[in-house]
Amino acid sequence: MTILKDMGFEGVILGYAKEVVIEGGSVGKEETDAATVKEEVIAWKKGTLETVDLAQKGDYVALKFTGAGSQALYELSRCLPPSKVLEEAIVEICELAKQRDVRLLFDAEQTTVQAGIDMWTLNFQRRYNSEVPGKALVHGTYQAYLRATAATLARHIAAASDEGFTLGVKLVRGAYLSSDPRHLFWSEKNDTDTAYNKIAESLIQRRFNNVLKSSQGEDMREFPNVNLVLASHNLSSVKQAMGIRKEQLVLGEKRIHMVYGQLMGMADHVSCELILAGKLAHNSQQSPQENRDAPKVHKYLVWGTVGECLKYLLRRAQENRDAIVRTEEGLNELRKELVRRLMRT
Repeated sequence: MTILKDMGFEGVILGYAKEVVIEGGSVGKEETDAATVKEEVIAWKKGTLETVDLAQKGDYVALKFTGAGSQALYELSRCLPPSKVLEEAIVEICELAKQRDVRLLFDAEQTTVQAGIDMWTLNFQRRYNSEVPGKALVHGTYQAYLRATAATLARHIAAASDEGFTLGVKLVRGAYLSSDPRHLFWSEKNDTDTAYNKIAESLIQRRFNNVLKSSQGEDMREFPNVNLVLASHNLSSVKQAMGIRKEQLVLGEKRIHMVYGQLMGMADHVSCELILAGKLAHNSQQSPQENRDAPKVHKYLVWGTVGECLKYLLRRAQENRDAIVRTEEGLNELRKELVRRLMRT
């Protein structure tokens, strides 16, 4: 982590890989004995607390509720509140994160449990995201490849506006292509790209558009404070976001708290372009008070046993089937850099 920060990364996103990928409709048990529930939750809590302890001020920690065991799966799949032992564990994790000034990303998972995850996430945002104005400790994750994501996010924006808390958003394209029903996704990749870019634009500008529409029509008081983690390996999406932010800077508009994120070992050319933009912004700064657009980029690191990481790594391979295209982009960037350096000699 120190090496990454020395390279110019603002920080890291740490994830404990323990999770469950639901197969064959299995969603936990209605009645799991108390000892088993406690044992599963304690194991998940221990790993997550260790992750928060590893993180440093300004870092993020991602967690998956399905890693908390079969009872958690059952509760999530039926949109029930977490058990007492699990709620106490989540509170303990949140309190440690708050103490260490580490932000939390509650990951999206399969649609079988996603409605429950959304409910839990929003409740913990209500609890923790109103303590410091404009700062989100807890972030929900929104998958742009799902047709329903914009409507879900619009409802959460309305809740944050009505109840006065900062909405924490991690925006991704999606990671469960092989396990969720196909009809829930956009039919073409271009549709997913459009949804992702328009949702990002709306959040950055704090105003609705033709994709992210208000769930309350004209009745909503105002767009709430938003903290955004733009998690993308897509250079076009990243450049669009950077362009909007630069325009806001020129116009003197208020800007949201926002960071960029890429997985360790993937889309390094995207990460490096962001780091370079940050260094150029700092180098052109005329005075300490001058506000320049320095993108804050984080690398996503996952840890755990080989068994715990296996499902995560398999999903990453499935999600990144278009890696050849990104490899070609990376090679093009390397060629440009090689030419630039040769021209300087």
